Parts: sequence; structure tokens; C-alpha cells
Amino acid sequence: MAELKCGAQNCTYNQSKLCCKGDIMVGGRHADTGDDTCCESFAERREGHDAFTSSLEHPSRVISIDCEAVNCIYNSNYRCRADRVDIRGGKATNSRETNCATFTER
Repeated sequence: MAELKCGAQNCTYNQSKLCCKGDIMVGGRHADTGDDTCCESFAERREGHDAFTSSLEHPSRVISIDCEAVNCIYNSNYRCRADRVDIRGGKATNSRETNCATFTER
């Protein structure tokens, strides 16, 4: 479990830079840089719709992260072992506009 800071402001799971989903998937099977990764769990927040926060009522500072970025030093058997993870995406409207800034190539 990692401390997650989420900068994807338009994600329906983002609440005060914390995640309400409970767990996320970082994509980027062939990633060589953080820009080649993404938060596969990103879901765009839509105006006029309530944010979906899964079964969690409140955002969590610590979260379970599955990771496909096998070239990252923090990936251990498809699980992220970093202490802290920074997901970026500012005004992202889809998962490909996000990335894992914590990615460090092996």
C-alpha cells in the first residue's frame, strides 16, 4: 500500500487530491518513462452527475496500487511497492492524459 497523491482533478474518484476508489491500476506495460504510464482507473467527472466513489465514503491517503509498468523499480509482481505515488493529470479527460510521476526505470 502506498500513500497516493492524485493530481487528476477531473477524475470522479479524486477528492482533495486523494482517491475514493479503494485501489487503482497503473498502466504502461512497455513504459520507459513516467510519460508512458497512465492511471487506468481514471474516470472523467461529468458535470451534473454525482461523483462515483465506490464503497468508500471518504478519500483514502493510503491505497493499493496494481501496476503493469514492469520496467519500474517499484513494480514487484505487478504490485507497486513505492512508499509514495504521485499520479498527474491536471485537466485530463481520459486515462491516457494521466501518468505516474513516481515511475523510475529499472
